[in-house]
Amino acid sequence: MNKRAIIQKITAKLVSELEVYFRAAQFSRAEATHESNKPENKYDTRGLEAGYLARGQSKQAAELEAAIAEYQKLGVKKFAVGDAINIGALVELEHGGESSLYFVGPRAGGTEVIHDKKEILVITPQSPLGEQLIGKQAGDQPQLTFGGTKQAAKILRVE
Repeated sequence: MNKRAIIQKITAKLVSELEVYFRAAQFSRAEATHESNKPENKYDTRGLEAGYLARGQSKQAAELEAAIAEYQKLGVKKFAVGDAINIGALVELEHGGESSLYFVGPRAGGTEVIHDKKEILVITPQSPLGEQLIGKQAGDQPQLTFGGTKQAAKILRVE
């Protein structure tokens, strides 16, 4: 599979999400400072709440900017047979009778992209699944915890 294309799709999706957060943060900031949100009494917190929302959205936008920068710097690493799973690996995992594709990224866990008509989920080494997969290799059959229950799994390939 073309990992460079996958990384580009992840980056494009993050850029798209960043644009949404940026617009939302601008709107919330404008809302927080609008004269209609001036407190009418000491219990009126509309402006304060809008300010908190704007701050949270700005923080999320900053996280996305950092993730985009990391993916833009991320090189395409070739994993040879026997190499351990690490950042940059594309992992095919079979569990529960189904096969799933995961890209181990530096950030933005939970991001989903479609490549060659296949869904790829980004996981990070800090995520529950990522922690369990780091260091494993193709052919391993670990017992992985999914939703609080241990399940047999098989690592079909690591690219």
